[in-house]
Amino acid sequence: MPQWIGLLRGVNVGGRNKMPMAQLTERLESIGCTDVQTYIQSGNFVFGSRVKSRATLGRRIMVAIEDSFGFRPSCLLLSPTQFRSAIENNPFVEAVTAPKTLHFFFLDSTPSNPDLDAISKLATGAEEYRLIDDVFYLHAPEGIGRSKLATAAEKKLGVSATARNYNTVAALSRLLSDG
Repeated sequence: MPQWIGLLRGVNVGGRNKMPMAQLTERLESIGCTDVQTYIQSGNFVFGSRVKSRATLGRRIMVAIEDSFGFRPSCLLLSPTQFRSAIENNPFVEAVTAPKTLHFFFLDSTPSNPDLDAISKLATGAEEYRLIDDVFYLHAPEGIGRSKLATAAEKKLGVSATARNYNTVAALSRLLSDG
């Protein structure tokens, strides 16, 4: 059965959009997802599904969450191949030794007209970034909380995004069946 990686946006952040992962697991299983494994409390999960259409599966998940929890977060689904490709394409390999400084912005699609000039102006001298297909990589050694680039990246890229630090990316990779 095909596996998927699910990344929910804006879950359990700042006391809003509360969603216990055990209840998320139960809800996903109720719509036919199997072998659901969650990672931390921010809406990261790996699961199996017979549904092969990413769009159909994403809609089912969002509707199920809305029915159970009363809000509808965006849900980005990635195949194991896409996810591993993002890891393999990481241009900042040296930054994995400080995993909280390395962020993967998973994009809904490849940006057609990103404002790379504005992105360049927002980056501090210490920050490094690279856009590779549908992943925007940001190495922010001074911290993501201080990064103006991190705050504005989605708007400047012109597509919806959800970001995860390398700790989370590596942990989700380990949850994959052959990972």
